[in-house]
Amino acid sequence: MNWSQEVAQQAGVHWERQFRPRFEGMSDEEYFWEPGPGAWSVRPDAGGVLRADFAVPPPEPAPVTTIAWRLAHLNVLFELQQVLIGGPAIDWQDATPPPATAKESLDRLDGFVTAWVEGVGNLGDDGLAQATSTEGWTVASMVLHQNRELIHHGAEIALLRDLYRLK
Repeated sequence: MNWSQEVAQQAGVHWERQFRPRFEGMSDEEYFWEPGPGAWSVRPDAGGVLRADFAVPPPEPAPVTTIAWRLAHLNVLFELQQVLIGGPAIDWQDATPPPATAKESLDRLDGFVTAWVEGVGNLGDDGLAQATSTEGWTVASMVLHQNRELIHHGAEIALLRDLYRLK
């Protein structure tokens, strides 16, 4: 069995068969819709650059978020994790700012997921077993974590789309 292909397809199949078709036709109004008071979203900073709302430490309870915030989160995570598949190492503070439209955000994530599936699929068993710069984490554990991020945030975005439609 080729484990890197299996793990790659976990992300690929969820994206291509479940999430991407489900996200088709998303409007910018829906992308920025705030489902509750105090929702975290993507907003311009003092210099006009879009940024996802963020706090350290995060508030308790965690605020509800917009689809824009969730897609920004996924895009940043995939951008940062490209290093695992031969891409550049990027500090989170240097990540590309979130897109201003639903289409741009989904197109960006399409590119990241496509590169991810191909790159992870080419790692092989030895590549998955490699240590990472995060103590105690192998490439395999980071890849599985990234796949979980895609799956659970994808499901949350799908739910937000349902709630938006029913509002």
